[in-house]
Amino acid sequence: MFFPDADVMPELDFTPLLHGQFLDWLAAGVRLSLTLTVLALVLALPLATGVALARLAPSAPFAPLRWLATFFIEAVRNVPLLAHMLFWYFAVPELLPDGLKARLYAGNVEAAAALAALVVYTAAYMAEDIRSGLRSVPAGQWEASRALGLGFIAALRWVVLPQALRATVPPLISQTLNLWKNTSIATVVGAAELMYQAQRVESASFRGFETFALATATYLGVSLLITALGALYQHRFPARPAAH
Repeated sequence: MFFPDADVMPELDFTPLLHGQFLDWLAAGVRLSLTLTVLALVLALPLATGVALARLAPSAPFAPLRWLATFFIEAVRNVPLLAHMLFWYFAVPELLPDGLKARLYAGNVEAAAALAALVVYTAAYMAEDIRSGLRSVPAGQWEASRALGLGFIAALRWVVLPQALRATVPPLISQTLNLWKNTSIATVVGAAELMYQAQRVESASFRGFETFALATATYLGVSLLITALGALYQHRFPARPAAH
């Protein structure tokens, strides 16, 4: 029976991965991961705000809207992101008209499906953070707004939202951090993000430790940057209790 020499350690060499085709693949993966993060954040924020406002709308005239918003949040949050990715990639395109489906498959359908899944999934979590921020504003502020003759929308815009903003931003930054990490799940539908490209490089170079060490360092570096931006925001604009 062969026993490897315990004194012989595998030679680590990052050089092949830091130039040429392997570096290009990894860089392309980082670009797509960052693109998915930014686009999903930009699209998820207005959707999350709309869902949060729907859940806070007055019951009498807007009850169906509140039920729909509640169903959206519960349905999305109780299904794993992996299932969302597969649903948007395999199921949703088949429901589209033939012309639109053909154009979708002619383009980057993998990235489009991943983006749609990330937007819906992130918006469901952000909606609850935004709703919590809005509910943190004392009820007296709502009553004072109504006493001044402001309607629901006007009270939100001019009185409640400005006070809730500082309480809402920190958890939204945390959700942005989760969004960046969740882009790695897009590899299951073939989106050429960082993890997909890392697997591609590892298969071609047989440098598994070095490849995934670089991928891990990239995820860690961007995560720490997002965390630092959140800490900087909280330092410059600390949350203050809303006036009663």
